[in-house]
Order: sequence, then structure tokens, then C-alpha cells
Amino acid sequence: MTAASSIDPTAFLHEQLAQASPDLLRSMLTTFINTLMSAEADAVCGAEYGERTAERTNTRNGYRHRDFDTRAGTLDVSIPKLRSGSYFPDWLLERRRRAERALTTVVATCYLLGVSTRRMEKLVESLGVTRLSKSQVSEMAKDLDAHVADFRHRPLDQGPYTFVAADALVLKVREGGRVVGVHALVATGVNGDGHREILGLQVTSAEDGAGWLAFFRDLTARGLTGVQLVTSDAHRGLVEAIGATLPGAAWQRCRTHYAANLMAACPKSSWPWVRALLHSVYDQPDAASVHAQFDRVLDALTSKLPKVAEHLDAARGDVLAFTAFPKEVWRQIWSNNPSERLNREIRRRTDVVGIFPDRDSLIRLVGAVLAEQHDEWAEGRRYLGLDVLARCRLRPVGDTADTNQEVTTTNDIPALSA
Repeated sequence: MTAASSIDPTAFLHEQLAQASPDLLRSMLTTFINTLMSAEADAVCGAEYGERTAERTNTRNGYRHRDFDTRAGTLDVSIPKLRSGSYFPDWLLERRRRAERALTTVVATCYLLGVSTRRMEKLVESLGVTRLSKSQVSEMAKDLDAHVADFRHRPLDQGPYTFVAADALVLKVREGGRVVGVHALVATGVNGDGHREILGLQVTSAEDGAGWLAFFRDLTARGLTGVQLVTSDAHRGLVEAIGATLPGAAWQRCRTHYAANLMAACPKSSWPWVRALLHSVYDQPDAASVHAQFDRVLDALTSKLPKVAEHLDAARGDVLAFTAFPKEVWRQIWSNNPSERLNREIRRRTDVVGIFPDRDSLIRLVGAVLAEQHDEWAEGRRYLGLDVLARCRLRPVGDTADTNQEVTTTNDIPALSA
């Protein structure tokens, strides 16, 4: 009769694991990987290590050590060397890469979310990964390049794109041993299903007519069609590029950019009053009321601020182009300033980097941010209803009448503060 064991295996294992150092899992994983590689090298040689047999086709010749960054930390793996030929564990490692694919994905995602390389290095150190430098973070983030390239060059086949918005952001890049400002050109649109899309991204040295013309030509070559209205600032090269590549599309001056332009022509003390007047124009319920309120605002400004009135009158057609479309479009597109919110999100991510080492890294990060936003829009609710889009496509661009609303004749003009 065999005596019962006085040791509970489960309890013993739990006790050992509780007392073990944090490197236990790393050590076990290293031993397991090295054992598998040794067995595979023996199979290549035709005999086990140290065995003398006529079936042997090759012999072992030591090991070469390689650091392998994993979710369990950095492993020191010993890859067997052969006297003739070479052995490489393709099932485990990738050539010219020292990180596990899962860890690379985590680092690339952190980079996309705006985690600085310094904070990322401290993060992975807590996981046991050693010597994760800024250059290694950048190399890992390059996994985003293929995804971003596919996104930027995809066909625009979800049209017609009734409404399009274009804007440019100035970001800093190192080129030729100095820091220069480059322009990231971004376009968004509302597709035939009523969802918003990121249409394109290009980086140019200057925001000039040639850059914008090449940008819009690329969009049209990829399938941008059916555009009824384009919203942007009043940059001359941009407006001319829109006219050259999208004939028949109306142009709406961005209300946020125009407010900044108008503020520059207005005395600082009077700006709150002028801004309230400008907003009262946008807040009208129908096209006729918008134009009537615009006339009343001009009358109120002419006697007190003639230069501001002149500036506003000269921009009338550009500022009020939206009145040719249903009121649902006004509230959703012009009142919410979606392009400005997108720009703020891009700024939030790029401010962590500060100065990009090259243009490729800029395109990588901004492109990944835009691709992420594009996916969120595609999975969200419709931005504009299909009935509204149908009415917009059938509506002549020059028609400013709105048959869905009665004309409002309000005379509310904010008083000028003393």
C-alpha cells in the first residue's frame, strides 16, 4: 500500500507562483521558445544534438542571441547556428524586426492616440521591454503606412458627394536641417448615403493654387462627382482650384474663417456687437429672412462702422451661398462647424509630436487619425437624410427661395454697447 502524499500539488504550485519573481513567465517562455527552436534545428540537421548517425545532413555551430520584445517583456532567445546554410524561425520572428506583432500593434495604436514616445517608453518598461527608443517607436508605427496609403488612394465610389468642405493645417517638419512649415490639405464630404467621409489628404510645401489644383484633380480622378456646394476659406488659389475642377458647384465661404477676417476690420470694442449681428443672419429660419436680416445688419453698420459694413457687403454672395439649399443643411453643416472640430482633433494628436522628423511621419499620423474618424462616421448615424440630399440635387443652385418656411420679418438688431 502506497502512502498518501503530504503535498498538495495545486497548493504547492500556487505558493511557488506567488513567491516567484516577476521574471518567471518571461523565463518560462524563453525556455519554451529555445526548446522548440532547438528541436526544429535538430530536424533540419537530421539528428539530435550530439548524436552520431549516418542520417545526419548538417551539424550545429553554436547560437546567436537576439532580443525579442513581447507582451511578456524582452526575451533573450538563442537561435541555433548551422555549419552549412542557415536556420531562422519564421514561425516566431520576422526578419529585421525585434518586436512581436501584437506589441507592434499596441505601440502603433498608442502612437495614433497621441501618446508621446517618452511616455510610451516608460509604459513598455513596466511590461519588461528594454531599450525601446524613439526610433524603434517610429519603426513600429510604420506598420500604419500601408493602411494609410490604401485609405488615401481608395476610389471615391460612394457618391454623389453633394457637399464638400476643404481646409489646410500648418504643421512643422524637419527638412534640410531646419524646421519648416508644411500644409496638410484635407477634404471631407457627404456621400450618397448621407454619411460623412474623409475624401483626401495631401501635404504641400505651400498653400498655393498649384497645390490645391493638384489636390482636387486627384479627388476628381478617384471619383469625386455630383458636388453642389464647396465650403472653404477665401484663399484665392483654393477658390480658383474649386472653379477649375468642379464646374457648376457653388462656393460657400466658411463662417468661422470669415468671422476672423471681419474681426480684423472691426474695432476691438465693437466686435461683440458685430459678431452678434452676424450670428443673427445665420439664425434666420428661411432664405428670404436671411437676406432681409442681412440688409438690416448692413443698415445698422453703415452709420456706425462704415468699413465693417463695406467688408460685409462685399462678401454677401460668398457668405450667403448656403441659402440656395434646404434649412436642414444650414443647421447641420454650417451651424455645427464640423471641419473645425475635425481640425481640433488633428491638432490634439499632432501637438504631442510637435515637430515631425519628415513628411512621411506626418502623413502617417494625420492619415491614421483621419482614417479612424472616417470609420467612426461610417458606423454612426446619417449626417443628412436621403430626402434632404434628393431635394438638394434637384434644386437649382441659383434658387434661394425656401418653400418650406414663411418669411420672418423680425427687426431684432442688438444694440451697440456704449
